[in-house]
Amino acid sequence: MSSARFDVVGIGNAIVDVLAVADDAFLAGLGIEKDAMQLIEEPRAQQLTGLARNPVITSGGSGANTVAGLASFGASAGYIGKIAEDELGHQFMREMMATGVPFHTRPLTGGPATARSIIFVTDDGHRSMNTFLGASVLFSKDDVDVQMIRDSAILYLEGYLFDKEEAKAAFVHAAETAKAAGRKVSVTLSDSFCVDRHRASFRQLVKGYADIVFANEAELLSLYETSDFDAALGALQADCAVAAVTRSAKGSVVIGDGAPIAVPAEPVIKVVDTTGAGDQYAAGFLFGIARGLPLATCAHLGHVAAAEVISHFGPRPEQSYKALAEKAGVVA
Repeated sequence: MSSARFDVVGIGNAIVDVLAVADDAFLAGLGIEKDAMQLIEEPRAQQLTGLARNPVITSGGSGANTVAGLASFGASAGYIGKIAEDELGHQFMREMMATGVPFHTRPLTGGPATARSIIFVTDDGHRSMNTFLGASVLFSKDDVDVQMIRDSAILYLEGYLFDKEEAKAAFVHAAETAKAAGRKVSVTLSDSFCVDRHRASFRQLVKGYADIVFANEAELLSLYETSDFDAALGALQADCAVAAVTRSAKGSVVIGDGAPIAVPAEPVIKVVDTTGAGDQYAAGFLFGIARGLPLATCAHLGHVAAAEVISHFGPRPEQSYKALAEKAGVVA
C-alpha cells in the first residue's frame, strides 16, 4: 500500500444547518418529533426556516462535520458531497475550504436547491432535525473522486446518504475503489431512521466492506433487529474488524479483536446542543486510528471532541481539538 496524501476522505450529504431554540410546545404544534430526524420537502423547509427564531446558519452534514473535526485535530482530510449552484451551496463550499479541507465536487445546476436541515434545540440540549435533502442525494458514481479516495488512508461513508439507489451505488463504487487501493473503509449508520429504511443495504455494506463501523445504541439495535444490546454487539463484532458504539452519557463501547472496551464520556458542565456529538466522536476516533493509537485512546479522543461540540450551538468545533487533546493528555 502506498503512502496516503489524506488521513481520511469523507463522503456524505452536503447540508447547511439552520439552528434555533424552541420548546416542546412549539415542536408539538408543528408535528415535529423530538430528538429525531424527519425528511421533509422544500415547501416544508421554507416554512420551518421562516419560523426559526434568531437562527444560526452554518454548514453541516454529518460526514462534513466529522471531516471538519478531523481537520481541527490536525489531520489531513478531504470531502466529497453534492451541493447546488446557489447561495447556500457557495456558503457550504466557502466554509469547508476555510477549515483547510479540499472540496471540489461539481455543483448541481438546474435541479433542487442545496440541502438544509432545520434543527430545533430544546433547553435539555436535544435536537429535532427536519431535513430537506435537495441536491445532496443526487450524488452518483460520477461524483466519486476516485483519485482522492486512492490517496486517503481511510474512506468515511455517511449513512444519511443512503436514501437514493444512485447514492448506494456510489458508496459501493467508492468502497471498492478504497479496497482495491489497500485502504480502510469506515461507515457510520447515522440514524436509526436510516437503518430502518435501508437495513439490508446497511448490513451488506457493514459485512462486505466496512473495516470500522460507528453507531449509537439505537442504530445498533435496529441493525440487528433486537433489544439485546450484548447480542447486537456480538453480531457487529462478527461482521467487522473495529466498531465504536456510543451510548450518550454512558460513554461508548469499542470492539476489536478482544473483549469489548467500555470508555466513559467526558464531563460537560452544561449540555447546550447535542447536534454533531456523534459526528465529532467519529472525528476523534478516526484521528486516533490514523495515528495508530490503541482503541481505548481513540474512543477517549472521540469523547473529548463530543464534549466540546455539545457545549455550544452548532455541529463543528469552536475550540481546537488538537489543543484540547493535548490538554487532556491524550496525545502529545
